[in-house]
Amino acid sequence: MTNVVINKLVIIGVGLIGGSFALALRKAELAGHIVGVGRSRENMARALKRGLIDEIAGDLPSALKRADIVFLAVPVGQTGEIMAKISPYLEPDSIVTDAGSTKQDVIAAARSHLTENLQNFVPGHPIAGAEQSGAGAARADLFRSKNVVLTPLEETSSNAVNRVKELWQACGACVSLMSAGQHDKILATVSHLPHLLAFTLMNHVYRAGHGPDGMPRPNDPLHFAGTGFRDFTRIAASSPEMWRDICLGNREALVDQIDAYQRELAALRETLARDDGDALEKAFANAREARQQWLKNTS
Repeated sequence: MTNVVINKLVIIGVGLIGGSFALALRKAELAGHIVGVGRSRENMARALKRGLIDEIAGDLPSALKRADIVFLAVPVGQTGEIMAKISPYLEPDSIVTDAGSTKQDVIAAARSHLTENLQNFVPGHPIAGAEQSGAGAARADLFRSKNVVLTPLEETSSNAVNRVKELWQACGACVSLMSAGQHDKILATVSHLPHLLAFTLMNHVYRAGHGPDGMPRPNDPLHFAGTGFRDFTRIAASSPEMWRDICLGNREALVDQIDAYQRELAALRETLARDDGDALEKAFANAREARQQWLKNTS
């Protein structure tokens, strides 16, 4: 575990992830001075009031001057634009890392805009979050016992990778290293597809119970929805902007997963249509056993 204090940490995007990173490093007594960069004055004022940051950046040149770590915690669709803006002002030894849920597109953006700093760029993804967003949702324990994946470039220095790894470990996270392509395929399966399904089911059920004017029809299905529906659609409360960018950024892998899921659903539909109770029960039992085994292995 690192004992080296970050003299200056710059967080671009002080929301749930960026703010929680700041709080966790403060709790670990590793953050000296934290500067926040953001587009919402209200959110930045809240971050300052909560002690997530020590200073709201007046401009990028002053914010990035003598920065040890620059943390990009913005929607992935904004990453390229942000990189282009910060590139002229980065110090030669400033380490840049990000929290994007997709990695191949982030690396492509870095190759376009951080050409002079690739040795200090460490792509990362903390697999943690909540439906809430903004500085008000940040908490110091958000990353405790959660997975963080780093996908270094060939050019990334081992020193930069180790530094970022140590910081995430100080936040309580479990850090893994893999290729960007492997990361994107895995996350398309266990994160991006489930979010897409939750959004789609919510839209489907809402439209079934509401007219074109938005008024509920008699016996609106949502009036009778219980805990199971609430649990399944919980992640549909997530940020539409963020998930638009994630889905577009990982669209090839996600399209493959949608196709695979549709094949599973079509097979289940045929089982149901032919009134095959044994096959239906077996499919459900297999799913239950798989989930129980997964929970057992991750407990």
